[in-house]
Amino acid sequence: MSKDVSFTMKFFPYQLYPEASKEGEDKYEWYKKTKYNDSQDMMDKYITLMTTYGNQAGINFDFHGQVANTLHAHRLIQHFQEHLGPDTADKLVNSLYTQYFTQRAHPSASETLLRATHDAGIDSVTAEAFIADESEGLPDTKMLMREQASNGVDSVPHVVVEGKRRDFTLVGAKDVAEYLKTLEAVAKEAS
Repeated sequence: MSKDVSFTMKFFPYQLYPEASKEGEDKYEWYKKTKYNDSQDMMDKYITLMTTYGNQAGINFDFHGQVANTLHAHRLIQHFQEHLGPDTADKLVNSLYTQYFTQRAHPSASETLLRATHDAGIDSVTAEAFIADESEGLPDTKMLMREQASNGVDSVPHVVVEGKRRDFTLVGAKDVAEYLKTLEAVAKEAS
């Protein structure tokens, strides 16, 4: 890849399940019922597959905890991405994912959000004030969600790599090789 080309990750909010309650419900039972029509066999296959994928990537998935509305996690990411930049946003997302997927954390609970801000190196007074004011940044986050929906986003991940000549869109989970191939194509076209 060309040394003159750099990439900056920017997150945009999108909720897979905007109707999810703020309080949440049991993650295991929700997946079993919603995704696998209450089939224990299908749920077991899902867990086996995801455990295998996770192990290959060094992730120890935990299938328990809560599924809940993620609006305030998105609000947090958008706010600090805008004010502190993409590196901070990346650290927030990594912490939120780790907490949710491996530590049974509620995706938008104040404790989860606070821990993510701590992990991202955000001043605790600033973070606590923002998290406590659930209206700050909310209209902007909701507007960005509507914008994503109007752009045809209906699943995650939805990755757009902006190139000099054209943009590339990758929808759904891809192998690392596919992402690298796309980044290399963008770098080549930029030369």
